[in-house]
This record gives sequence, C-alpha cells and structure tokens, in this order.
Amino acid sequence: MGTGHGHANVPAAHAGAAHRWRLRVAFGLVAAFFVVELVAGWVSGSLALLSDAGHMAADVVALGAALVATRIATRPDTTGRRTFGSYRAEVFASGIAVLLMLGVSGYIVAEALGRMGGSPEVATGAMLVVGALGLLVNVVALLLLRGGAGESLTVKGAYLEVVADTLGSVGVIVAGALVASTGSTVWDTVVALAIAVFVAVRALLLGREVVAVLGQHAPAGIHPDETETALRSVPGVVDVHDLHLWTLTSGMHVATAHLVCADGTDTAVVLEAAGERLRERFGIDHATLQVEPRGTRACVETSW
Repeated sequence: MGTGHGHANVPAAHAGAAHRWRLRVAFGLVAAFFVVELVAGWVSGSLALLSDAGHMAADVVALGAALVATRIATRPDTTGRRTFGSYRAEVFASGIAVLLMLGVSGYIVAEALGRMGGSPEVATGAMLVVGALGLLVNVVALLLLRGGAGESLTVKGAYLEVVADTLGSVGVIVAGALVASTGSTVWDTVVALAIAVFVAVRALLLGREVVAVLGQHAPAGIHPDETETALRSVPGVVDVHDLHLWTLTSGMHVATAHLVCADGTDTAVVLEAAGERLRERFGIDHATLQVEPRGTRACVETSW
C-alpha cells in the first residue's frame, strides 16, 4: 500500500497574509466610525442609525477575525500537536460574528416593536450627516479590500461584509430623507427593521457555512459521488472506498480515499494521476490517497 499527499501552497492563507495591511486600515476606519455612529444613534434617537451601528459592529468583528485568522494561519506550531495547523481559527471567529449579528438583529426588532404606537423624536440632520460619513468610510474600505478580494477568500469575506454595510449606510440616508420630508418617524423604524432582517439573513447564511465546516460536510459544490466517479476513471483503479471530503477552512478542501488497483498497476502513476484529477476538477489541493491491491480485507475489518 502507499499514500499520496498533495502539499500545494494554500492561497487563502498566504494571499490573506500578503494583504493584511489592507485589512488593518479597513479595520481601523470601520472601528472608529462604529463608535461615532453608535454615539450619534443614541443622541439622535434614530433606530436606523443604531441598527446600522450594530451592523457595523459585526463588520468590525469580521475584519478583526480576518486579521487574526491570517496571523494565526501563518504562525508555526510549536506544540507538534496541531497537525492541521490553526486554520480553523477563522471558522470559530465567524461563529462569534454570527452570534453577534443575531443579537444585534434581535435587539433592533425588540426596540422597533417597543416604538410602535409612539412617536419618538428623531434628529434627521444627524441621521443624514452620519449616514453620509458612514457611506464615505465604507467606500474607502471597499476600495482598499477590493485589491485583495480576488486573491484571498479571507479578504473577499471581509469585502462582502463591507459591501453589505454600505447598503446599510444608504438605508440610513434614505430613512433620514423620508423622515425629514414626511415628518413621520415611522420610516426610521421601517428602515431599521429592514436592516435587522437583512443582517439576520446574512447571519443565518454565514452560520450555515460555519456549521457545515465544523460538521465536516463535503465542501459546497463538490459532490462525493462525482468525486468517486472521477477517481474510478483513473487508469488502473478498479474500486474506490472510504472516501471522505471536508473543508478545513475557507477555500481549503481536504480529501482522503482508498484506491483499489488492478494487479500489476504502477501505484506511483495512479497516485499522481488521482491527485492531479482532484486538484484540477475539484480544487482539492490536499489529498491523502491509499493504494490497495485487489482483494485486500484490511479496510473491511476496521471498526468504522
């Protein structure tokens, strides 16, 4: 028997590290403005501003998680026990962001329901000014992150977070304009609820991805049956079993499989061809493949 290991460079980790300066600057801008928007929201009484501040808080966590993840992912393991490295730090940080986003959404909805039937005063001037400043900050962050979004999935995730927050800033401006033109504060509540729903939906979608990774599901877009069929088509392979596919962290897919080969097959050629097929067709750079002669019962006798 033999094993084949794919040890290609990991683009998500190394590209993210190369663009860490972009994440640092964007993190500083968004974090600073989050404080400004939070204070302005409390002072002005605008629920839309407070909801967007909560959304921006989630962005701060996402950017911070991306920074920490790119740092931890490139840090050498001094214990010798982390055989898969520390790449899943990004996944755990994403889980924290999900909980924060859901908490923010719940708070906004509770505040909106509490305002029904009342007519709280809202400082529309502050809403428009702060909303415009928020839009400017988000645009600058977008321009910064766009340069690395095409190379790193970590940076791309942060970029998409800021894209969503940009829409929130637009919502604050729209709410301010509607309240100022109609004199009805109900628009502030309506826009706040819309932002809350938007944040909650994004949180649930991100949460589903986190659960899929931690549950070691097959990567999205890669079906085990198709992968098995591709491996069976490798010349010399007569059967495939014990196929496992999972995601270590964003963009880093892993596979293990046992390949049963015909008698007289050159196993080195089979391993090379199988590894190349997984890389080219499914984007799986790290594969551990075990070659077995036809008729072996070693795997049949294992407990699971």
